[in-house]
Amino acid sequence: YGIKIHAYTVQIGDIQAKTIDFNEIEKNVVRCPDKIAAAEMEKLVIALRDEGDSIGGMIETVVLGCPTGLGDPVFDKLDAKLSHAIMSIGTTKGISFGDGFDVVTKKGSENNDEFGTDGESIHLKTNHAGGLLGGISNGAPIVFKVAIKPPSSISKAQNTVTLSKEAKSIEVHGRHDPCICPRVVPVIEAMTAVTIADAILVQASIANKRG
Repeated sequence: YGIKIHAYTVQIGDIQAKTIDFNEIEKNVVRCPDKIAAAEMEKLVIALRDEGDSIGGMIETVVLGCPTGLGDPVFDKLDAKLSHAIMSIGTTKGISFGDGFDVVTKKGSENNDEFGTDGESIHLKTNHAGGLLGGISNGAPIVFKVAIKPPSSISKAQNTVTLSKEAKSIEVHGRHDPCICPRVVPVIEAMTAVTIADAILVQASIANKRG
């Protein structure tokens, strides 16, 4: 179908990617599209690992070439199906599409995606909605971000309570990632691909029944 899915680490801790270059994603261990930010992210992760701690981050996904009309306006919205799939992945704590939570400070005139034409084709001038309108793909790139929690298995001492209600300190040793973002990137890509492929098959099935 010619669909391309790119997921990448856009933030770890308070360090954010400033540029997006898909060619840089697999050139660094944190899978960040900004090589300068990637170096800073790696330093942060290593420092926290040495402290016995961990850190969370943000994964952004861009789907290019997705056909229009996928999804349903009510029970099977494409963004709802993607949310269900992505939130089924361990360590995910939130998902937002397009401008996400930034929309709360915007006016309708600022957030609406206007249509334009070059005389031959119709296109969107902006993509605040992240490629989805009313739960249906609109042909623009589908864009969403996923919040990833810091791994809970850390060697730094933490307080807990035993079954007998006795206060106790716990430390988790062994091999544990101080940041799970790089591992989650290909998982999000795979879950996105499966979800979109399913939506394409559903659309084809409906078309066949009508035909």
